[in-house]
Amino acid sequence: MQAELLAAIAGLVGLATGVAAGLAFRISEARPGYKGVPDPVQQSELPSGIAEVLSALPSSAVVLDSADRVLRASSAARAFGIVRGEELVIPELLALARHVRRDGVIRETEIEVAVRKFGPDVTSFAVRVAPLGGTGLVLVLAEDQTERRRVEAVRRDFVANVSHELKTPVGALSLLAETIADASDDPEAVRRFTGRMQKEAARLTSVIQDLITLSRIQGAEPMAEPADVDLAHVVEEALESVRMAADAKEIQLVASGTAGVTVLGDEGLLVTAMRNLVANAVAYSPERTRVSVTAAVTETTAEVSVADQGIGIPPQDLERIFERFYRVDAARSRATGGTGLGLAIVKHISTHHRGDVTVWSKEGSGSTFTLRLPRPQPRVRQSPGQDNYREAPQ
Repeated sequence: MQAELLAAIAGLVGLATGVAAGLAFRISEARPGYKGVPDPVQQSELPSGIAEVLSALPSSAVVLDSADRVLRASSAARAFGIVRGEELVIPELLALARHVRRDGVIRETEIEVAVRKFGPDVTSFAVRVAPLGGTGLVLVLAEDQTERRRVEAVRRDFVANVSHELKTPVGALSLLAETIADASDDPEAVRRFTGRMQKEAARLTSVIQDLITLSRIQGAEPMAEPADVDLAHVVEEALESVRMAADAKEIQLVASGTAGVTVLGDEGLLVTAMRNLVANAVAYSPERTRVSVTAAVTETTAEVSVADQGIGIPPQDLERIFERFYRVDAARSRATGGTGLGLAIVKHISTHHRGDVTVWSKEGSGSTFTLRLPRPQPRVRQSPGQDNYREAPQ
């Protein structure tokens, strides 16, 4: 009987491992009160060897006796709030355990419960419940699937958004081409439709270019050897790239505080990030307003802020503003030529530079995006016959 029990446990160990199990283990380590040691057990009530096997499981593991008392619970199970004291407190899990004890059939399912004090309001678990021989003992394994589900949802949304963003201009190009073919004897109509085709082609090119940029920097490690970059030059390049759009709306572009400031990074990527921020400010600002770029420095960082006097961002949208393809006003964004990827690119570029980007906004008053970047640090140099001295950054 002991050999059969150990074989059953060993088979479940393989099912209990994986990425989601590792995530649950890491989360449990980070929680207050985590000791890294399984809770004491009543060894006399557990078959020999089972406690040792369960100690190796990183997932939430619980062993119940015939009276539904908890004989063994992993630290992860307690950290997630599945077990309190000697009780399994999730009704769905307790009901599954009783069914398995009655008929001896292994059951697998997924449940969502609100058990965590920290993190998501609802935690998703992949659950496996199995009998331990004929002793009345039941093993409950619960794998945290919350992060995996979130990643899958993001991936689905991304694919759907990309498909939509590409389908719209491609469909427009196809329709315009058919219209031009029918209007071949009307030069004025041909010119008008050709202009619209060029506009749709430019939009398609922008989407593809932004996707290429995003794929290049997304998930990339922070730069190991960044170069010194002149912040004033980065800002100047960004402002020049949007000056025509600003002039068309009589928007004044102003920069201050950037002269003589050096940051660490990739100049091309920093120009892209700054251009996206300034272009976003111009697109969402009314005519005859101002967009200002200012810099403030400390010994270790430079903060570059882009402020506008535009329509502002609703509070409920602030947390999602840096998501790919997320738009506060989708119709307005497309009308202004936006791809919905600009701020996501800024976010990833800031992370790639070991910096960050934040936003302040008030509806009707405007928005301010602040990009924080590292500055070169003093280097210790030694000259023959001289004391060490520090070379300060510019």
